[in-house]
Parts: sequence; structure tokens; C-alpha cells
Amino acid sequence: MAESYLLDTNAAIAALNGDSAVLKLVDEAETVYVPSIVLGELYYGAEKSGRVEANIQHIDEFANRRLVLNCDRETARWYGRIEFALRSKGQPIRQNDTWIAAIARQHNLTLLTRDAHFNEVDGLSVQAW
Repeated sequence: MAESYLLDTNAAIAALNGDSAVLKLVDEAETVYVPSIVLGELYYGAEKSGRVEANIQHIDEFANRRLVLNCDRETARWYGRIEFALRSKGQPIRQNDTWIAAIARQHNLTLLTRDAHFNEVDGLSVQAW
């Protein structure tokens, strides 16, 4: 059975840049989702780039082909649980990454990422490429 993936920012960037390993996983996936937080990070990167409009257009095209997951009340509950658990272990991660992990846990999705710190999130399924 094919996985359903939630893309972390580094996986989304790799897909945008045509990384064949990421594209293979994405193409074989049952469903691929992108958190709104990741889109925000991509748009931030576009804004600070030398090719703002071209990069924004590229991100828009990418986002239009994906299902975008937003934060809601249930995501906030997951965020609180995850943040508390990480801080209790002395292993806090970036807040945006905690929100991304919360969306993945909420929707029971495998997070496609190369960031090893996501392994600290209890119960989070992580896939590297």
C-alpha cells in the first residue's frame, strides 16, 4: 500500500528543484500534502531571493498541485502535546517544525524530511529520501 506523505520544507524544496529521489516518492505516494507552514517558509525564501516573482510563481504552481493542510483547534492540541513532550525531554525543535509535526500527527501522515530532529517527536512517522 502506498504511503501518504506530508512534505517538510526541505522535501518541498527538493521537489521544487526536481530532486529525482523525492519526486519518485511523491509520484508513488497515495496522497501528498503540504502544510501551510511550509508554504509560508517557501514564500519567505522567495521574498529574500534574487528572483522573487519567478520563485513565487513556481511555488504557486507547486501549491496548486498539492493538498494544503492548515492548522485548526485539533492541530493546536497536538502542538501543545508535542511541544511539552519535547521540552520535557530537553529536545525542543523550531516552533515551525513543531507545527508541521502536529499536522502530521493529527492526520496520521508520514513526514517526508531530512531533518533528524523530527525523530524526537514521539509517534511521528518519518521518511527520508
